[in-house]
Amino acid sequence: MGHHDLDPETGTCGPSSPEELESLRSLINTWAQAQRSNPIVDAVELVPDSDPRWFVRVIGEEKSVFSVWFALRQRTLHVETYFMPAPLENAAGLYEYLLRKSMSLFGLHFAIGLEDAVYLVGQINNAEVTEAECDRLLGTAYVTTEACFRTAMRLGYGSAFRG
Repeated sequence: MGHHDLDPETGTCGPSSPEELESLRSLINTWAQAQRSNPIVDAVELVPDSDPRWFVRVIGEEKSVFSVWFALRQRTLHVETYFMPAPLENAAGLYEYLLRKSMSLFGLHFAIGLEDAVYLVGQINNAEVTEAECDRLLGTAYVTTEACFRTAMRLGYGSAFRG
C-alpha cells in the first residue's frame, strides 16, 4: 500500500517512506519557522526525536498562553493542545458542553487525557499535510480555545475560577 492509498480498515494512508517523511518534516519545519511572524505566536521549536515534534506557544486573551504540538508520525500528523485540568465540579456539565462543541469543530476534537485533563486533539493523514492545513489546524486550536476556555473553566471550576 502506497503513501496515498487509503486503507479501508483503518481509514489511514499507508506508511510514508523515509523520503516522504523527510519532505514532510521539511515542509512542516518551514511552516513552523514562518509562524514566528504570526502575532499570536510567542515561540516555535522543533523537538527532534524518533517522531519529530514542533512546539508552537500561542498567546491568547481568554487563556493567556497555551502550546500546540504537531507530531509527525509514520502515517499521520498528530496535533494536540492541553486545554484545561480535570474539572473539580460539574464534570457531567463540562463534558456535555465540550462534546456539543466538538460537533462543530473541523480537524480537532475535545478528548479526556491522563488524569482526566481535557485536550484538543486531531490528526490528518500525511498525504493531506500542507502549509495551509497546518495553518488551519493551528487556527482551529486558537479559535476553539479562545471561544470555549472561559465557559469550560466556569463549568468545571465554578466559584474557584475568577475569569
